[in-house]
Amino acid sequence: MRILHTVQSYFPSVGGMQEVVRQLSEQLVARGHEVTVATSRHKGRTAQLRNGVKIVDFTISGSSVTGITGESGAYRDFLLSANFDVVTNFAAQQWATDIMLPILDQVKGVKVFVPTGFSGLYDKSYHEYFELMPTWLAKYDMNVFLSNDYRDINFARAHGVKNIRVIPNGASAEEFMACRPGEARLALGIPLDHFLVLHVGSHTGQKGHADAIQIYSSARLQKATLLIVGNSCDNGCAVICSLKARLFNLLPQNLLARKRLIVKELTRQLTVAAYHDADLFLFPSNIECSPLVLFECMAARTPFLSTDVGNSLEIAGWSSSGIIVPTTKDLHGSSMAELTGSIKILEQLYHDVQARRIMAENGFEAWHKRFTWEGISQRYEELYAELTQNTSFVLSSPK
Repeated sequence: MRILHTVQSYFPSVGGMQEVVRQLSEQLVARGHEVTVATSRHKGRTAQLRNGVKIVDFTISGSSVTGITGESGAYRDFLLSANFDVVTNFAAQQWATDIMLPILDQVKGVKVFVPTGFSGLYDKSYHEYFELMPTWLAKYDMNVFLSNDYRDINFARAHGVKNIRVIPNGASAEEFMACRPGEARLALGIPLDHFLVLHVGSHTGQKGHADAIQIYSSARLQKATLLIVGNSCDNGCAVICSLKARLFNLLPQNLLARKRLIVKELTRQLTVAAYHDADLFLFPSNIECSPLVLFECMAARTPFLSTDVGNSLEIAGWSSSGIIVPTTKDLHGSSMAELTGSIKILEQLYHDVQARRIMAENGFEAWHKRFTWEGISQRYEELYAELTQNTSFVLSSPK
């Protein structure tokens, strides 16, 4: 099949959505399909072909609500002139999907939408956008949701949308099974006897970095390190997180308890290694759809603590490898960890080695059976084949 995936940002840009589309695209190429990704231009992109995936990029930014700037006409012409069997838009509220919504009827091929959460659903500025959304959803051949119970799929059901399929996120077996234990600790100078708490998330200001630092700082731990891994973002929290780390590591009480805080931007290889080396993952994020990092915890045998954000509660139920900390939500649906309860749970797991071991094995077993990208990509392949109704198409075997 000839497949087009559209997404706002793609490799070498870093982030959850970028990783999802990269994994699916590369896995489908490995399964014998021709995959193109339409995305934003990136100054670090040196080639238009990566691991078999063709990249077509445009200098465009924004959304239909905030305003779209750049080569929107060129992208629209590309969509109208292209001849793909399947066109899949990943994520609402950004230009790569928003430019296509008014011309859905004119774009050739089967159309699939993966909304990834509708983060602006409760935002007044998106009122008109979501008034039109039920009509757009009905025009797609299929709408794929990452969760069976979250704001996007519940919105679709409430508006009578029937063309719905649930396919979760995952983590790569090829990537996570090839890691060497201890690699991240060695590279970062983290002692082997330290209790390593990990947080992975870009410095957007909405990944709960401040709360993670507060929870860790207040917890009665000794010989411990909190490692925050994330790339910088415009108007984000990278600078303040780094300043907090410097201050934290100078405080006498932390020196006495041998507690450390490290804030780093790591390569993907070292990030995966950090998952493996961590004793616990702490994720008090404010806004998510289906947190990719929790699936990566499962693949690395790392138990997790998370706010009730996105479908983290559902993931904890699927995997039996995570605990949802007490969480409050504001009128916009953003999640906030209740610090006192979160600190208590962190302290309990710090002391309970057996509980962490059981959670780790539960998560790994669930991931291996249901949530590898190799398996998830096969589900997309089957969906695409079903929708194109190409009787000559024979499904390839999993890798």
